[in-house]
Order: sequence, then structure tokens, then C-alpha cells
Amino acid sequence: LFCWCFYVVFFLFFFLLQSLYVKVCRENHSTLGGKNQCHNFPSAGTHCKSRPLDLVFIIDSSRSVRPTEFEKVKIFLADMVDTLEVGSDATRVAVVNYASTVKIEFLLKTHFDKAGLKAALARIKFLAAGTMTGLAIKTAMEETFTEESGSRLANKNIAKVAIIVTDGRPQDTVEEVAAAARVAGIEIYAVGVDRADMKSLRLMASLPLDEHVFYVETYGVIEKLTSKFRETLCGKRLSENACMCEAQIAFQMKMQFTIQELRENVAVFELRDS
Repeated sequence: LFCWCFYVVFFLFFFLLQSLYVKVCRENHSTLGGKNQCHNFPSAGTHCKSRPLDLVFIIDSSRSVRPTEFEKVKIFLADMVDTLEVGSDATRVAVVNYASTVKIEFLLKTHFDKAGLKAALARIKFLAAGTMTGLAIKTAMEETFTEESGSRLANKNIAKVAIIVTDGRPQDTVEEVAAAARVAGIEIYAVGVDRADMKSLRLMASLPLDEHVFYVETYGVIEKLTSKFRETLCGKRLSENACMCEAQIAFQMKMQFTIQELRENVAVFELRDS
């Protein structure tokens, strides 16, 4: 009877202690210290590892976009960069800035670290003129998604992704050039803000449209899309919660000591009982 009671109590203790370690970890405290840290992982038990991309942001800085709003777009891009694994063998990022003319701010081969990339984003200047979205897509396809500009070969199986951010109606044709870009293997996401023409966004974007067309009411809330894109661009969803993994390590260390103590106590009890 004693043995059965002992094992019941032991297993209850086992599960309660492990749950405690997970709870502590999820509250942004490390159970171990050192490199085994857990911070801000979702409690649902999954987190995302971003896949390598050749990613080009195509941003509208036409007259309809106020300078203060353009700064919010730059903050959004910087926040997006923070969610990515940036590097020559990871995600490469380029930016195409457009109004009535198109300016390639930097290429996919230019920046392979987040610090340099975010500094370059901060230096982008507002153009303030028309809205030549079709020309911007064509420029991105022909001048940034090329091997010479840092885009990787098709046999590397690196996804080519363009994210267009605009608040207006294109002053040129977008349907044909966007279709050509998609045929060339470029996945297009269209983000509309405020007065953006939804029909044009749908003509530009890849299918399915409900996964590639986004809309926000103002530039003031565009940062809400950061988490959405983090999930959308997720390459590998890790089903094992990092807190659970860390907690198990700490738990095992604790249990090794606890089990040894329990064995010694049981041995003493059995000797007395005999």
C-alpha cells in the first residue's frame, strides 16, 4: 500500500512541478539562465522560424502620402526586418521607392545585417509626385529580382516576395506587369492604406487574394500588419513550445536530485519496516 501511495504522490508532484516551470518561463523568466532563455513565446505552444526570402518592399511615396505618414511606413519596414532572419544565406531585403519616378534605394546584395539594413531604411527620402505603381513593379522585377542584384538562382528554392504598400490609385497599368511578375515566380502582397484602390490591389496580388491583399484605415495603424506578415511569411512552425523545452531541461535537473532523495528515504523506511 505504501508503494502505491508513494508512486501516486510522486507522479502528482512530477506534473505539478513541471507546470510550475512552464508558468515561470512564460512569464519571461529563464528557468536555467545562460543561453537557454525563453522570452515572449506564444502560450499556444507554437512559434515561427522565418524562411529564407528574397524580399523586395515596393513603397509608395507619392504626393498623397504625407511625409509623417511616410515615416510610419519606414517604421513598419524596420519592424518587419526585426521579425526576419536577415543574412546572405537567410533573408535578403531590397527597397524600391516610387512616385512618378522609381528609385531603387538598395539591392538584395547590399545589406546582410539588420543594423545596416535598418539604418538604410531610416535614410530613405520622400519623393512626392505621381503614383506609377506599374513602373515600380516592372523595375523591381527587372532590376532587383536578378542574380546581378543579389537574387538567388531558382535552383536554390528561395522564395521571391514583393510587398507593395500604397494609399492611392495607380496612374499607369498594373495588371499586365503584375501578371508577368507572378509568372516569373514573384509572390506579390498588396497592402492598401486609407484611399487605396482595392480593385488595383486585387489585380496586383498573388492568389489566393484573401491571403495576399491587406488593408488598413490609416498609416497610424499599419504596424498592426507586422504580426500578420510574420505569420504569413512563416517558413517553419515549431510545434514545441520553447518554454516547455526549457522547462523540461530544468525539470529533469531538479528531478534527478529529487528522485535520489526519495530513493534514499524509501530505502531507510524499508529497513525500518523490516
